Amino acid sequence: MTGSPSSAATTTTAQDAVPPGAWRALLLVTLGFGVNFWAWALLSPLGPVYVEQGLAQDASLIVALPVLVGSLGRILMGGLSDRFGGHLMFPLVSLLTVIPVLFLGLVGQYSYSTLLLGGFFLGIAGTTFAIGVPFVNSWFPPAKRGMATGLYGVGMGGTAISAFTTVPLVDAAGSAAPFIVTAIALVLYAVLAWLFMPDAPTWKPSGKSMLSQTLLAMRQKVTWQACYLYALSFGGYVAFSVFLPTMLKNWYGLTTADASFRMAGFVIVAVIMRPLGGTLSDRIGAVRTLLISYVAVALAALMLAFQPALMPLGTIDFIVMAAGLGLGSGAVFALVAQAADPSVVGSVTGFVGAAGGLGGFVPPLVMAAIHAGSGSYSLGIVLLLIATLGAVVVTLFVGRGARRTAATV
Repeated sequence: MTGSPSSAATTTTAQDAVPPGAWRALLLVTLGFGVNFWAWALLSPLGPVYVEQGLAQDASLIVALPVLVGSLGRILMGGLSDRFGGHLMFPLVSLLTVIPVLFLGLVGQYSYSTLLLGGFFLGIAGTTFAIGVPFVNSWFPPAKRGMATGLYGVGMGGTAISAFTTVPLVDAAGSAAPFIVTAIALVLYAVLAWLFMPDAPTWKPSGKSMLSQTLLAMRQKVTWQACYLYALSFGGYVAFSVFLPTMLKNWYGLTTADASFRMAGFVIVAVIMRPLGGTLSDRIGAVRTLLISYVAVALAALMLAFQPALMPLGTIDFIVMAAGLGLGSGAVFALVAQAADPSVVGSVTGFVGAAGGLGGFVPPLVMAAIHAGSGSYSLGIVLLLIATLGAVVVTLFVGRGARRTAATV
């Protein structure tokens, strides 16, 4: 005898219920993501300062190296998170990040070589993204994972904290001040997370070897589709957040402080839109949400390629760009949460997160080279437009594949 509609509805409601402790876990892991991203972005606002001091002719490599290391490190960190859980990995990585932060603040920021050395290890902070996504997924039911991972993504606003505070702290209290403050925040967070951020009761460590987890993640089509989509969405966000101060100074003649504050505004818009991307993905589907985001990015890129006046059109274009990139960043991991094998979400997240970071590493170098050769960033913006149109095509293929899967079920 089949169950009644009311019993089926009750079962569905129970499956969609958020377990006790999930919201606290989400709050704490988001806080940790934000603090570590604050550390990860410390060098970006100071890039123009190091150029003015004569430490480097171009700050692109200084600000991009932590992005590269933090991106590639997510592949390893995602697999470790599947095995050891966020309760251990998040406090551990936060404490490890204190070492390069203090090194840079106290001794490393006074020569080009030590800036690169410190920046390399500062990339550890960027790997935390791959810890948080599987941690959040294990706490929330499938119907709410888009929303939950989107809210977790608000932690990327840590880059805005860096933008707002780094240069003012240097001006007010000396060049070491922002690094010391960030190190203290990392230590306090590590203690808080260890005491109050347990793994989900239903979470089980993966029994697969790291190699097996990696191979299984690589065999899933969604891994590679999401890699490209996230390289465009989050990579574009990272690229703008680390390079926008330099771009605004060179293209529009802004001061370092003004450029940093405008970059912070860009970050805030993207951060606000990311949870909306996850929530919309739960309601209208990740594919539709991604298409909306990429259309917005393409339109903004088309206008920016003509170097419009900063006020008002250029500012509007940058805001639309930030909104589109934030919306897409939230939708990509809603797609991962819906389509990836739960036992290797961490490993898939590692690959996708790495792609996103690499998408943020390459553009600043390309943009700097284009500007050095032509005196304009327009060609770089055109390349972004072409990449965005490619993301639209990939998204359409993902949607067609999802419809075929649904038709066979």
